[in-house]
Amino acid sequence: MQIYTNEDVRPGAIAGQRIAIIGYGSQGRAHAQNLKESGFDVIAGVREGGKGWRHAQADGIATAEPAQAVKGADIIAILTPDMAQADIYRETIEPNARKGAAILFAHGFSIHYGRIAPRKDLDVILVAPKGPGDLVRREYARGRGVPALFAVHTDATGKARDRAMGYAKGIGGATGGLIETSFKEETETDLFGEQAVLCGGAKELVMQGFSTLVEAGYQPEVAYFECLHELKLIVDLFYEGGVSKMHEFISETAKYGAVVSGPRVVNGETRARMREVLTDIQSGAFARDWIAENEAGKGAYEALLKADHDHPIEAIGAGLRERMAWLQPASQGASRPAAA
Repeated sequence: MQIYTNEDVRPGAIAGQRIAIIGYGSQGRAHAQNLKESGFDVIAGVREGGKGWRHAQADGIATAEPAQAVKGADIIAILTPDMAQADIYRETIEPNARKGAAILFAHGFSIHYGRIAPRKDLDVILVAPKGPGDLVRREYARGRGVPALFAVHTDATGKARDRAMGYAKGIGGATGGLIETSFKEETETDLFGEQAVLCGGAKELVMQGFSTLVEAGYQPEVAYFECLHELKLIVDLFYEGGVSKMHEFISETAKYGAVVSGPRVVNGETRARMREVLTDIQSGAFARDWIAENEAGKGAYEALLKADHDHPIEAIGAGLRERMAWLQPASQGASRPAAA
């Protein structure tokens, strides 16, 4: 596997090309600011008077209604939520994009699962920073960059790969390092990571651990610290130096418990459930279910979210975090006790 850097991007890859950012949320805002500061002609396609319009103007980014922004663009970055993209493409992009323009995604869901069938004359590319928008912006401002994936789905002009790499460089991704992938690989691995490990698996592990301790008669506040609060300390070690760094910085007792008891909790049965999750993603079953849930008004989804928010760990955690001054804005930090 090759990791591409700034030196691997063809000089002038997207020089002189106007870039329209459609969707001015976390990623859109970071991309627009970074691209502008990299010297590119950037315009935000946002509704006049809306929050995105106000933010873009405050950031010094040129603004226009989405259709107008698309008409004059060479690269159209679609950075809206997945479920909104099909309508945006059909109503705003397809009738207005110039021949030979590129449409760019930060996640491959809409293309991989056939939600969007782009015009044959358009380049279809992907640039997916491996971090949230605020980190993409913050690291660029520091002269660094967040690593990114890039891919080409359709090369209508013969310049699609250069466009993807040039855009990635413009947001700082080539400084962090670029890995070439496919829409299929990016989409399926991203969904799997979210569901089985990061947002789904970790959440359930925390909640089930908390409930196990509380049901056994332990104080919920103590259970919160052991099952949720201290998780950040371990994740930080993973993030900084992998499993080896975690082992380096925890006690011998913790290490022994980790290697003998971890596989009792996450084991072959867990792997089998993970494979089921991956199969649903690969077959399109998850995408079909999520699309159908949106079309039905998201009632089941909202009920499941409410169950998470109503879990006892949330009330316990909220009370404990009020006493953690380092989590509060500076102006709300605990005042010093009066001198005796």
